[in-house]
Amino acid sequence: MNCPSCGNQIAEGGTFCGRCGTRVDSSQGPASPHSINLDTDGQGTGRGYKYEILHQPAFSLAVLTLQAEQSIMAEAGAMVSMSANIELQSQMKGGLFGALKRAAGGESAFVSTFTAHGGPGEVTLAPGAPGDIAAIELNNQSFFVQSSSYLAGDASLTVDTKWGGAKSFFAGEGLFVLMVQGQGLLLVSSFGAIHRKTLQAGERYVVDTGHLVAWEGTTQYTLRKAAAGFFRSMVSGEGIVAEFTGPGELLIQTRNLAALAGLLKPFFPTQGSGGSGFKINLGG
Repeated sequence: MNCPSCGNQIAEGGTFCGRCGTRVDSSQGPASPHSINLDTDGQGTGRGYKYEILHQPAFSLAVLTLQAEQSIMAEAGAMVSMSANIELQSQMKGGLFGALKRAAGGESAFVSTFTAHGGPGEVTLAPGAPGDIAAIELNNQSFFVQSSSYLAGDASLTVDTKWGGAKSFFAGEGLFVLMVQGQGLLLVSSFGAIHRKTLQAGERYVVDTGHLVAWEGTTQYTLRKAAAGFFRSMVSGEGIVAEFTGPGELLIQTRNLAALAGLLKPFFPTQGSGGSGFKINLGG
């Protein structure tokens, strides 16, 4: 199969032309305006690179093979390993103001760029917490991504930090989200497995903000308390939730890192405690 734009030969099963980046997967037809084009087999071809996701879903690892002089961008600290000819550069994307926005959104102020020099090279990436990695192929689309879920993406993608909403500011949850736009590969990570939810037109669906991974930029959502009234919301054990209105698709993680931290908190050392400071409940 050849690329309809530049004539470059495309490997069997390829989705993007490795030379010009044109989408060439005609077997599936044009992407739906309300769908997440997720690689279910965890492998594909992008702009000057191939990728494969291994060891799913608990301890996923993204393996990217870059062609000579090609680059991929990733969240700082995401690298596991790389070929000796890969050059790593860290920079404040968007300048000082952009770095401050990223830091306020819970991300690193720096972005890592991996470039293969003198020939092909390999980069492997993984999130900090156990969980899955999903490969989303953007076709001139926009996505919202929970800031902690962004792992890597095509160097041509535009990644910007956006307000998650005024209500989230007062609740101290979900203050910032990332808006990712353009065409190319986007890798997102989760704590636990990734659950895909499709909403029909007009369908409403509520998700705890701690379980959100990514959703389409065209999907409408509002933030609110989980239950009516402050007291009821507190005793429910839930904080702020996002209410979505279809059509659209959501990616939801099956575990909540903040909830796990809350469960482990009693076992952490506390200030002023003697000895090791660990509190162990032996039951009985």
